[in-house]
Amino acid sequence: MAAENNIQGDRNVDFLISNAYAEGPAAGPAGGGLEMILMMGVFFAIMYFMIIRPQQKRAKEHKTMLEALSKGDEVVTGGGVLGKVAGLNDNFVELTIADNVTIKVQKQAIASVMPKGTMKGA
Repeated sequence: MAAENNIQGDRNVDFLISNAYAEGPAAGPAGGGLEMILMMGVFFAIMYFMIIRPQQKRAKEHKTMLEALSKGDEVVTGGGVLGKVAGLNDNFVELTIADNVTIKVQKQAIASVMPKGTMKGA
């Protein structure tokens, strides 16, 4: 009886295996490598025009603003301090923020140049 069950079990296994072979090989991915390269190129182009290029443009405008900075300009620092330029050198700017109060900040800390007369209203 055990031998009959073993033979029957082998037939069931053979039956399942034959179905697996009958299906054939699985289909490969469509498109291949060229499609992937094109997608990566499109993604990089989008990233360049949405992120990298505008950031470079802002950095160039900031550099131009700092080069045009002169004594007497009213500026705002990145921390929000409003002051009038009292002195300049290559790396630092002296700002007068109140009567007889002068601070020295890095030139890169200047966020924007304000219109003349802004400090009178502040």
